[in-house]
Amino acid sequence: MSAFTEAESRYLLSGPGLGRLATVDETGQPRIVPLGWTYNTELGTIDIGGRNFAATRKYRDVQANPKVAFIVDDVLPPWSPRSVIVHGRAEAIASPEPIIRIHPVRVISWGLDTEPA
Repeated sequence: MSAFTEAESRYLLSGPGLGRLATVDETGQPRIVPLGWTYNTELGTIDIGGRNFAATRKYRDVQANPKVAFIVDDVLPPWSPRSVIVHGRAEAIASPEPIIRIHPVRVISWGLDTEPA
């Protein structure tokens, strides 16, 4: 069973391609970065990858501490914000291509009943 509601799943499948990933660095400091992502409907996870991904700080952060937050949001005119926030446990997967896979623990969303004009 997916942690996402039907409305959240629809938004993730059709929403913005840019999200923000928050990780915790080696000193315990939060770190947030914008990035591309994919909603893995089979697993109900958020998957993040990229070029030379295993060498990135975000990948190393997840290897050291699996606690993450992830947000996807946008604003429809004139002012209708929509958002899905995922708090979860991430894993750094090395093979076949390095990715971060986020397993949702808590999902918060709003404004998803608003459709683009």
